[in-house]
Amino acid sequence: MVGPRPELRLCDVIALVVGIVVGAGIFRTPSLVAANVESETHFLVLWLLGGGISLIGALCYAELATTYPHVGGDYHFLARAFGKGVAFLFAWARMTVIQTGSIALLAFVFGDYASQLFWLGESSSALYAALLVSALTGLNLLGLRFGKWTQNLLTTLEILGVLCVIGAGLLLVTPEVSPGRSPGTVSPGSWGLAMIFVLLTYGGWNEAAYVSAEIKGTRRTMLWALLGGVGVISAVYLLANWAYVRGLGLAEMAAVDAVAAELLRRAVGEGGAQVISVIVLLAALTSANASIITGARSNYALGRDFALFAALGRWHGRANTPTTALLVQGAITLALVLLGLFTRTGFETMVEYTAPVFWFFFLLTGVALIVLRWREPEIDRPFRVPLFPLLPLLFCATAAYLLYSSLAYTGMGAFVGVAVLAIGLLFLWPARLRCPA
Repeated sequence: MVGPRPELRLCDVIALVVGIVVGAGIFRTPSLVAANVESETHFLVLWLLGGGISLIGALCYAELATTYPHVGGDYHFLARAFGKGVAFLFAWARMTVIQTGSIALLAFVFGDYASQLFWLGESSSALYAALLVSALTGLNLLGLRFGKWTQNLLTTLEILGVLCVIGAGLLLVTPEVSPGRSPGTVSPGSWGLAMIFVLLTYGGWNEAAYVSAEIKGTRRTMLWALLGGVGVISAVYLLANWAYVRGLGLAEMAAVDAVAAELLRRAVGEGGAQVISVIVLLAALTSANASIITGARSNYALGRDFALFAALGRWHGRANTPTTALLVQGAITLALVLLGLFTRTGFETMVEYTAPVFWFFFLLTGVALIVLRWREPEIDRPFRVPLFPLLPLLFCATAAYLLYSSLAYTGMGAFVGVAVLAIGLLFLWPARLRCPA
C-alpha cells in the first residue's frame, strides 16, 4: 500500500517547528505577561523559563519520535502506551478540536489583521479566515513538496520580520526607564497566570513528531530538529521581549495590546503599525500552513487503524500527501470559522475551545514516555531523555497545571471543546468493532 516516504531534510523540519511556534502570539501575549509581573527582570526570567520548559518537552518528544517514528506522532505513542481506544479519542480530538481549532484560530488572526488593511464588511475577518483555510488546504493537496517549499519561504520571511521588530526596539528607540511595580500590586497567583501565556506562546514545537516518518537521514535527525527549532524559538522570543521591555518599559507594555505596533510606531512613526500588520499576516500564514501539514497526518493514522474512518487513510502516492485527510480537516476548520463568525469573537472562542483538550493529551503523552520506557526496556532508543524520570515528571506536572488553568480561567468555549471530545466516545465502540486486525 502506498504510504509516506522520506522527503524532509533537517532544515525543512526546523522550518516547520519554527513556523508553527513563532506565530501571532509573540505580538499579542507579552503585554499580558507584563501585566502580571512586578519587574522587568521577572518578565524576562519567565520567558527564559518558558524556553527551558519547552526544551525539556522537546527532549521527551525526541525520545518518543526517534524510538517510534510514525506519521501519527502522538497518536502512535498513545496507542503503544494505552491502547487503540485512547489513541482513537486523541485522533478524534485532533480532527475536531485541537488541530482544526488551532488552524481556525490562526486564520482569524490573519483575518483580523487583513481586515485592517482591506476591509470587506462586517464579516471581513471570517471571510479572510475562510479564504486562508481554503487556499492553504488546496496548496497542500498539490503535494508535500509544494507545502514544504511554501513553509520554508514563509518561515524565512516571518523570522526576518520579527528581527526587524527586534532591531527597531534595540537600535531606533530610546530606552525607557521602568520603575517596576510596588510590592502587592501584583497578586500572588499572577506569576502562574503569566506562565500560562508564556507557554501558550511557546506551544506547537511537538508538531514535528507528525513528520517523523518522512524525514531523511538517521532517526536522530528528529532530535536535532527539535532541539534546533526550540533553540531558535527561544533566542527569537528572548530578543523580542528584551526589545519590547527596553523600548516601552514594563508599565507601558501592560497598558497596550499591540506591543510590537507601539514599538514600531515609536521607532519609525505611524507607518510602523502597517508594517506590523504585514508581519503578523506572515506569522499567521506560516503557522497555519505548518499546522495543516501536520494535522492531516494524524487524521491519516486514524483512517489506517479504524475501518470506520478508512477514507482518511488514503495516501496519494504521486503528491506524497494524505488527500482525503486534508479535505476533511479543511471542511471541519471552515465549520469552526463559521462558529467564530456567529460568536463574533473568533480568536478568543478558538483559544477557549482548544486549550483544555490540548493540555489533557499533552499530559498523557508525557505519561506515555514513562510507561513505554518501563514496558519496553529492550527496544532500541537512539536517544534517551537525561535525568529520567525527573525531566518527564516535570514535563507532566507543567501540562497538568496548564490543563487546570485552561478550565479555571476560560469561558464556555472550553466546555464546548470538552463536549466535542466526549462525542468521540459515541464513535469509539463501533470504531473498535470494525478495527482491522
